Amino acid sequence: MDLPTIFPLSSGNNVPAVGLGTFQGDKGNALVKEAVTKALQLGYRHIDGAHAYGNEKQIGQAIKESGIPRHEIFVTTKLAQTWHEPADVQKALEQSLKDLQMEYVDLYLMHFPHAYKAGKKNATIRHPSGNGKPVIDYDLSRRYPETWQAMERLVDLGLARSIGLSNFNILKTKRIVDIARIMPAVNQVEIHPYLPQQELFEFSSRHGILLMAHQPLGGRPVEVVRGSNAPSPTVDSKVIEIATRYQISPAQVCLSWAVQKGIPVIPKSVQDSHLQQNIQLTRLSDEDFHAVDQLSSERGAVRFLDPSRHLGFDIFDEENDQPVANSAPWDSSELTT
Repeated sequence: MDLPTIFPLSSGNNVPAVGLGTFQGDKGNALVKEAVTKALQLGYRHIDGAHAYGNEKQIGQAIKESGIPRHEIFVTTKLAQTWHEPADVQKALEQSLKDLQMEYVDLYLMHFPHAYKAGKKNATIRHPSGNGKPVIDYDLSRRYPETWQAMERLVDLGLARSIGLSNFNILKTKRIVDIARIMPAVNQVEIHPYLPQQELFEFSSRHGILLMAHQPLGGRPVEVVRGSNAPSPTVDSKVIEIATRYQISPAQVCLSWAVQKGIPVIPKSVQDSHLQQNIQLTRLSDEDFHAVDQLSSERGAVRFLDPSRHLGFDIFDEENDQPVANSAPWDSSELTT
């Protein structure tokens, strides 16, 4: 049996099983247009971007110049943390659509549950100490259900065909579920063999929310949200052993495992060989699938994306809906809000 090529969403739309992630971190966006162009030529039909990545213009240009009809391409972008005020949400998507040169997006995600204080043109205000950290809007960071309700209106207006979440844990997703008129179609989170997020997967499945994997190959993200420095699962000896038997790459093993589990993936790459490999997946035997599925239990979970040191609180805390305090550990009394 072949692996699925699409997954249905609760909104009635379908998302491709493999898409292209376009977050380039400290590498910048110089190669994004070229990567999107190449990916579309290879058959990718899901392109994942974000306002915060600063690459929506490049994505839009590549799609427009590809000649592929718009309705054949699934486009995701995300609401940045500086646009969480409900009155700003529509303006945020309209700006993204302008940059993308599109009338709608297929999926619009709340990029993170927390909010930053914004200055001119909704740029993030940085801490006055000069430490480079963002100034958190603590009140708005707790009001993300209101931000969600503003996103629901985007569907009513036809600006987004589906809406969803990104980097939400169970506790925070429950708050959305409890008030949602339109249920999240997707929650895009870090998932790979070292962090399968099984409890979140089961919770989401019960509520018709499709988990989508960013960082499906693991690995260290950008410096400000650095988590574990552990090696990625692509260099795990068991993954390499399975890859050798199937004559595929370790990355293909990790991606195949996720899609076989029922999770669409958005690996990022600008290298032609990796772009080609990442879309050519293979169904694993039950034994090999189980072996990959058990890696986190055997070695312990590894989260590579952890913004807690950047924010001063843990957005993945399942006991308390963070932030609880109104200041960061590095704030002085006169800087608290």
